[in-house]
Amino acid sequence: MRRTVYVKKKNRRLFWRRISLLTLTMLTALLTLYGSLRLYAQITGAPSLSVPKASVFLDNNDHQIGDKFTAERRYWVGLDEISPFVLDAVIATEDRNFYEHHGFDFKRIAGAILKDVKTRRKAEGASSITQQYARNLYLTHAKTWTRKINEALYAYRLELFYDKDTILEGYLNTVYFGHGMYGVEAASKYYFGKSAKDLTLEESAVITAIAKGPSVYSPVDHPNNSNERKELILALMRNQGFITEDQAKRAMEVPIALKAEEWIDAKRVAPYFLDEVWREAEKILSEKGRSPAEGGWTIRTTLDQHHQRTAEDVIAKWMPKSGLQVGFISIEPESGGITSIVGGVDYNESPFNRATQAKRQPGSAMKPILYAAALENGFNPLTFLLPERTIFTYDDKKTYEPKNVNGKFASHPISLAQALAISDNVYAVKTWEEVGEKNYQGMANRLGLDVELASAPATALGTTEVSLLKITNAFSRIAASGLDIKATTINSITDAEGKVVYEKPTKKIKRVLSEQDAFVLTHLMTGMFDPVFNDYSSATGLSMRPKMTRTYAAKSGTTLWDQHLIGYSPSLAAGIWTGYDVDFRLESAEDKAASKKIWIEFMEAAHSGKPVEAFIPPDGVNGVIIDIETGGLAVTECEKQRLVYVKEKDMPQKLCTDKSLQEKRNSKEDGGFNLFPFSFFD
Repeated sequence: MRRTVYVKKKNRRLFWRRISLLTLTMLTALLTLYGSLRLYAQITGAPSLSVPKASVFLDNNDHQIGDKFTAERRYWVGLDEISPFVLDAVIATEDRNFYEHHGFDFKRIAGAILKDVKTRRKAEGASSITQQYARNLYLTHAKTWTRKINEALYAYRLELFYDKDTILEGYLNTVYFGHGMYGVEAASKYYFGKSAKDLTLEESAVITAIAKGPSVYSPVDHPNNSNERKELILALMRNQGFITEDQAKRAMEVPIALKAEEWIDAKRVAPYFLDEVWREAEKILSEKGRSPAEGGWTIRTTLDQHHQRTAEDVIAKWMPKSGLQVGFISIEPESGGITSIVGGVDYNESPFNRATQAKRQPGSAMKPILYAAALENGFNPLTFLLPERTIFTYDDKKTYEPKNVNGKFASHPISLAQALAISDNVYAVKTWEEVGEKNYQGMANRLGLDVELASAPATALGTTEVSLLKITNAFSRIAASGLDIKATTINSITDAEGKVVYEKPTKKIKRVLSEQDAFVLTHLMTGMFDPVFNDYSSATGLSMRPKMTRTYAAKSGTTLWDQHLIGYSPSLAAGIWTGYDVDFRLESAEDKAASKKIWIEFMEAAHSGKPVEAFIPPDGVNGVIIDIETGGLAVTECEKQRLVYVKEKDMPQKLCTDKSLQEKRNSKEDGGFNLFPFSFFD
C-alpha cells in the first residue's frame, strides 16, 4: 500500500518535472525564436514602402488634366485626405483590433486555422490590415503556407518600424479596387468622380466592399453583390459604434450614383500636349538627378484649357476628310508658356506630334526671320527694290530663279512693307544677297530656330526644314519685344513628398532683337491683312480679314507640300501647319484653305471677351502716313496711303508727289532706293 502511494508520488513528480522541462524548453525556444526574429528584423531593417505612383498633370489653373502611370494607376493621399467614413469602414470590416494588436489578431488567426482544418482547405482568411499591406507590397495572393509565413515576417517588420497611421495610410493606397485602380483615391475618382476626402458614408461602404474582392463586389459589374456587401459593412460599423442606427438606415436607403461611365467615356485632355510635357519633365528631372520613374510627380503645366478646346474644335470643324494632317501650337509671348498643342487629327490613330516632332519647310513663313536681320543691317519698311524676274548665280556657277505663287513679277520697285504683305519671292532673295548668309544665320540662331541654313538663295524662301514649335517660338520672341523667352510646357514640378524639385526660372532675360526692330517687324506683318498693298499680287491674308475684330501680325508660308501660318496678338502667338505625312502635294482648294480658316477662328475665339489690344511702339519708333507706291509722305493726291512705323533715323523726307520719287517708281534699274537720309545703297 505504501509502495503504491510512493509510486504514484514518484510518477506525479516525474510528470511535473517533464512538464516543467517541456515548458522551459518551449519558453527557451520561443525566446530564441523571438530573439532571432528580432535580430533578423534589426539586420534587415525597415522594409521599403515604395510603390508606383501616378504623376499628375495640372493646367495653368491647377485643374487636373491627366496623369502618367507605369503599371498601376495610383494617386497617393494622406489619412487627412481620406473621408473618416472610409477609415471607420475599413477598421470595422477588415481589422477591428488594428490599433490594439502588434500586427496579428491571434484570436482571429486561431479561429481561421480551426476552420481550415475542419474544411481541409485554406479557405478562411484572418489577415490583419498590417498583413494585407505586407501582401500588397511584397507578395502574391497565392493561398500557400510559404506566402503566409513570409507575410507574417513582413508584417512583424512593418509593425516594428512604422506607426499604425503610416501602415493604415499605406494599406489604403495600395489596395486594388478593380478596373485598373489602385488605392482609395483612384477608386474614388473612378467610381464616384470625386476625391476620397469627399466620399459620403454610403459611398465609403461601397468602396470598402470592393476591397474584399473587386471581381465579385465591383458596383459596375456586380451591383447586387456590391449592395449586399455594403449593407453588411454598414451593419458592422453600427454594431461597433462607428455610426448610429439612423445613419446606417439612411445609408442603406440612399441610391448610389456611379460615375464610372463618365470616366470611361471621358477623352484624355490634350494628349499631344501631355506627351510633350512628359518629354520635357523627363529632361528636367534627369538634369536634377531625379528619376522620372519614381512617379508621384505633380507637374503644373502652362495649358490653357480654353485655348486647347478652341484649337481642337476649330480643327475638327475645318480639316477636310482627305487624310490631310495638322500641327497647331499657341504660346504666351510674355512667359513663353505653351497654352495648347494639337499634334494631329486623331491621337488614337497617330500619337506622333506634328507640332513638336515633325520638321517641314516653312516656306515664306521664314521671311520675317530674314527681314529681322535686314532691319539690323540698313533696311527699313521703305526700302525699295525691283523684284522683276531674276536669275541668281551662286557658288560661282549654280543658278536659281525664284518665282511667285501666281507666276507673275513686279514691273516696278516695291517697298519692304509691300514685299512682305504680298510675299514677293524675288525681293526676299535680293534681300538675302544684301544681308548675307552670316547675318541671316545669326538671326535664326538668336530667335531659337536651331537649324543650319543652306548656303543657297532658296534658303531665303524657307527651304530649310524646321519644327512648328521652333518657328512659332521665334515669332513669339518677336512678339515679346525681342526677348529671348523659351517656349515651355511646365511651370513647376513637385515630388511625392511635396518638395518643389523645379520651378520655371525668373531670372533676367536677355534681348536677341532690339525693341525697335521687333516692333517695326511686327507692324510690317500686319500688312498681310491690308488690301492697300495689293499689286501684281494680293496681300496674302485678305481671306481672313472679314473675320478679324482686332489687329494681328502674321506671315503665311506655302510650298507644294506644306501650308504654314504663324502670327500673334500682343498677348498670344499661334502657329499652324497642314500637309500630308506622305509625299502628297496640296492640290484641292479645301486643303489649301484649311490653315487660314483654323488660325483666324482660333485667334478670334481665344481673344473673345477680352479688350482689344494694340501693339504699342517703343521709344525711337515713329508712325508716319506714307504713300504705298512711292514711299513718300502721303498727301491728298496720293491715294494708296497707310500708316507705317519706322525708326527715327529712317523717317521719310519727301512728299509722295515729289518728282524724284515718281521717277524712281517708274525706274527699271536693278537695285533699289531708300527714302531716308542715309541710304543703304549709297
